[in-house]
Amino acid sequence: MAGEIDLMLIASRVVCPNTGIDGPAAVGVTDGTFSFVGTGTAPASLPPAREVLTLGDGILLPGLIDLHAHPANDGSRFGIDPDAYLLPRGSTTVLSQGDAGARNFDAYRQHTIRAAKTRVKLAINFCANGESNPLGRFFSLDEAAVEECARAIDRGGGDIWGVSVNIAYIRGRDIHPLEVLRRGVLAAEQTSRPVMFGATKSAVVPLRDQLELLRPGDVMTYCFHAGEGSIVQGGRVIDCVWDARERGVLFDLGDGTAAFGFEVAEQAISEGFLPDTISSDFYRYHVAHREPHDLPRSVSKLIAAGMTPEQCWPRITSTPAKVLGLGGEIGLIAPGAPADLTFLRASKANGFLSDGQKETRFGPVWEPVATFKAGKLVQPATPTA
Repeated sequence: MAGEIDLMLIASRVVCPNTGIDGPAAVGVTDGTFSFVGTGTAPASLPPAREVLTLGDGILLPGLIDLHAHPANDGSRFGIDPDAYLLPRGSTTVLSQGDAGARNFDAYRQHTIRAAKTRVKLAINFCANGESNPLGRFFSLDEAAVEECARAIDRGGGDIWGVSVNIAYIRGRDIHPLEVLRRGVLAAEQTSRPVMFGATKSAVVPLRDQLELLRPGDVMTYCFHAGEGSIVQGGRVIDCVWDARERGVLFDLGDGTAAFGFEVAEQAISEGFLPDTISSDFYRYHVAHREPHDLPRSVSKLIAAGMTPEQCWPRITSTPAKVLGLGGEIGLIAPGAPADLTFLRASKANGFLSDGQKETRFGPVWEPVATFKAGKLVQPATPTA
């Protein structure tokens, strides 16, 4: 039948922060894009479809966007197969935080960006060798080459979102972290790209001095890191962090192994300092870890720390889409957009949630039930333990 929809999904709650949808809805998919969106539509009044799926309890969202993870099929000590571990867990678009640098970007584009069903963008590592060295990065300032990074960005075009400048754990002796950051920001300025910034995680270089080098639109990840260099000092969010936000610097969760602390998150959230985006920092360590790890679980931790689910949804859909410069293309449910969807369900009983300091909280755990990429159902979520 001409005009027949390929797939119709009927859900008791569809949420799209971009378009304002929040309630019962039916979503139609044709040729991999959304072709019908009907809110509060009675099933009997829907247009014909070749296949109709009625979803149970849960929430249907635009495909989740993880602004900091490590999708890499090879060449990165942190890398994981995005189609095996990220896409089935609800993340249809992922920004790689520095898995490749200028010297291995071309291989990364071939083996990960071009090869994956997952939509992958790269924050190119300012370290020219990326994360290819198992011992770390920045053994010399030769790896902090502005022009080499700029040439790779020009070559990469739309595959490269920005520059990843992580100045924690610099390996070379006598290399000052601020010199690396200055050079990384310069490479970003020369190519009109934003910076994804990882702070020193140390009190040796004040956080104020680091944040002063960032520009509007740059993103500080690991924003709820606990310990030295935290955004919370003396029981409150320090002034330079508020000043940076006022200047337009964005703050991303980056829920890595030791990069998230409940006490920091709880204090910041209580003051009204919420992350602009929520990301998982999902990497190789999490695959074998006993506690599952994915973007919905990172959301669960922030809810346990004081955020509401409604505050979280835009931070994993519409807001990271805008940060990536794709706000009108992904992270929304609207006719003509790619039909990427994630169906989540919260556990009925409170679950165990932990941070990088082995502090624990209990609360509802959001789990990915089904992911649709371009209207096609992805295989069930891959266990991470």
